[in-house]
Amino acid sequence: MAERRVFFCNGAGRQSACNFIASVPEGWRVTVEPPRRNLDINAALHAKIGEIAARAVWAGKRWDIEVWKRLLVAAWTRANGGPVVMLPALDGAGVDIVFRRTSTMTQAEVRDLLGFIEAWEAENGYS
Repeated sequence: MAERRVFFCNGAGRQSACNFIASVPEGWRVTVEPPRRNLDINAALHAKIGEIAARAVWAGKRWDIEVWKRLLVAAWTRANGGPVVMLPALDGAGVDIVFRRTSTMTQAEVRDLLGFIEAWEAENGYS
């Protein structure tokens, strides 16, 4: 039997999942989770961050998309009560920020992040 199977809950996928679950040995674990981000929502997120990177100045400087993504995701994470941790850098040169990765977010979380970014733009005169 396959060690891992993924089923999407659409049409026949539900029934296939139920049939598979009924056949697995006792002690196996079943996980049901919301859909992860997809290409469309990821493209929308990166387009929005790209717009900010092209226009916004932070700490007296323009920053690239990757820096803005880190800043915005860290701020969104804190706004939602999640952990953002500053740790001494492994090479001893300053600090590194450990925050939530967008690749692990659900579609709903990325939509919420996009809303947070749009609110940040409006509050800071970038909309």
